[in-house]
Amino acid sequence: MGNLLDRMEPLLAAMPAVKSPEGHVHFKNKLIWTLGILILYFALTNIPLFGIAPQSMDLFAAWRALLAGASGSIVHLGIGPIVTASIVLQLLKGADILHIDTSETRGQVMYMGLQKILIIVMIIIEAAPNLVGGFLQPDPTIAAQFFGGNLFAVSFMIFIQICIGGVLVFLMDEVVTKWGIGSGVGLFIIAGISQAIVNGFINWVPVTDQYPVGFFPRLVAIGIDGGNYLTFFGKDILAFVTTITIFLIIVYVESTRIEIPLAHAQVRGARARFPVKLIYASVLPMILVRVLQANIQMVGMFLSNVGITIFGTFNGSTPLNGIMYYLAPINGPSDWMWWLSDLGHAPWEVLLRLGIDTTIMVVGGAVFALFWIKTAGLDSKDVAQQIQRSGMSIPGYRRNPQVLEKYLDRYIPRVTVIGGVFIGLLSVVANLFGVIGAVSGTGLLLTVSITYRLYEEIASQQIMEMYPFMRTFFGKE
Repeated sequence: MGNLLDRMEPLLAAMPAVKSPEGHVHFKNKLIWTLGILILYFALTNIPLFGIAPQSMDLFAAWRALLAGASGSIVHLGIGPIVTASIVLQLLKGADILHIDTSETRGQVMYMGLQKILIIVMIIIEAAPNLVGGFLQPDPTIAAQFFGGNLFAVSFMIFIQICIGGVLVFLMDEVVTKWGIGSGVGLFIIAGISQAIVNGFINWVPVTDQYPVGFFPRLVAIGIDGGNYLTFFGKDILAFVTTITIFLIIVYVESTRIEIPLAHAQVRGARARFPVKLIYASVLPMILVRVLQANIQMVGMFLSNVGITIFGTFNGSTPLNGIMYYLAPINGPSDWMWWLSDLGHAPWEVLLRLGIDTTIMVVGGAVFALFWIKTAGLDSKDVAQQIQRSGMSIPGYRRNPQVLEKYLDRYIPRVTVIGGVFIGLLSVVANLFGVIGAVSGTGLLLTVSITYRLYEEIASQQIMEMYPFMRTFFGKE
């Protein structure tokens, strides 16, 4: 693998990249860049793909909240290719197949180049089934007007638009990472899910019955009409309670941490603390787990749509039977409360699906959390080196990276696994009861946690603007 990477180095170094800032980027400029990318993202979600027929289906309909794209828009794929490429790299790195030292500049360039190649490959792989599988169908009218009735030409044009949108998304993510605050992936998830949640609270348009679909307009309309709240409003109340509960739990858990005391080796009295949060690896590993499930379902839908039903059949994006049914996540009460409505499956089948989903989330959360901290430079070895470079040490211990690493091994791996398991269980529980806005419980959990961490990063950026010497400790310069 190493020799192959060495031969690929010229290609990896030549991959398109957003230029990194040469010096410190002022906090106000970071806010401007972040806001600009956010506005551009919303603009792209409102640019429809030219040439698709109205009867087209969304291959990722059940995963829109996590993929942060908009169905039928130029950013149809959302962050899916970025996250899928990250999964592949993390598995390769975690299995010690990929040997790249990201602590060196050369290693960073190679790693980023390899990631971009994988993203482009994933864009092509995820865009192709939308057309070959018959999900995004070409519009015959457009074909007749511009291509002499050639439907293949329209399909190819749609494919090119989807690929361009995928490239734009990963370039915007890189702009936010280098010039803005946080990451583009997190920013796009917050934007998409927040929009859906706000819509779920205040939308006054009726959809399934005579009452508005939004929580508060629905509440008022049922009261004015004299209707029975439990009859017309039961699932909505449950979703409202779940939404508030998840919000409070995540805010509390994000503030739960173990603080390791640090003291400066040369400046007497200079002390600090290194926080090891309960959700140490953040909630991003949950994205990896859910997107992995989404890719599995995508393969199943594609095969079912072309007539290969050995793994199960689908109604739209909903699996009806086969192994795909059992591998599909639970997205709300209607997926498992068999005593309230006929689900078309025996109770044992529903419970088996629930057990598999829980196992995938818990085990996957712990495994991907461990891979994440290793890839992101948050494991004991990298943190020990960071503390060593900052001139800090743990009081009562020799100032040695190996000693620091051994001390941190008491906390970081264990807390990472516990946090991954906890977030996996919380995600499953949130999905069981549903949340406001037709977003999954996992999506809400991600949004609240990412927003909280974005707030913390904004606060730290403001502190570093006030006290520039702190940038060295946080590794910002």
